[in-house]
Amino acid sequence: MALPTMTGVGRLVEDPELRFTQSSKAVATVRLAFNSRRLNPQTNQWEDGDVFWIRGTLWEKLAENAAASLEKGMEVIVTGELRTESWEKDGQKHSQPALTIRSIAPNLAYATAQVTKANAQQQGGGQQRSTPQQQRRQSPPQDDPWATGPATTSQGSGYSDEPPF
Repeated sequence: MALPTMTGVGRLVEDPELRFTQSSKAVATVRLAFNSRRLNPQTNQWEDGDVFWIRGTLWEKLAENAAASLEKGMEVIVTGELRTESWEKDGQKHSQPALTIRSIAPNLAYATAQVTKANAQQQGGGQQRSTPQQQRRQSPPQDDPWATGPATTSQGSGYSDEPPF
C-alpha cells in the first residue's frame, strides 16, 4: 500500500539544512509549520488555531535548489509522502510524522521568484537541451496548423474559434 500524499501551504520555521551523504547525494531538511489562522469577523483580528509541525526531507537536486532558493519565514507550497519516523532513546520508543518532499516552491502570493531552468548536466541527463532563447529562435514546423497567422472569418480578418484543419 502506498504512503499517503500531502499537498499544503506551510511556513518554513528555519532555513533549509543541506548535507551530503557518504555517497555524495545531497539531502536537505526543512521544518514546516501548517496552521489554521483565521480572521475573527467580530474583532477583525487574526487568531491562531491548531498548528501542525513536520520535518521534511528533500533529496538530490531538489535539496540543492531548495537550499539555494528558500529561507526561514517563507510561505511555501509542498507536496510529498507522509510517513512515520520511529526511534528509541533511553529505553523509550518515540515517533513523529515526517514528509518526503517531492516538490516545494515559494507561495507567489507573498513573494517573487526568479526561475532558472536547470540544464542537462544539472538534471543528471547526458543530452544537451536547448535554452528558451534557442527555442524561441527556431521557426515552427511547416505542418503546424496553429503556427499560421490570423485566420480569416466570415466577418473579416481576425482569429477564429475554429481550428485551422
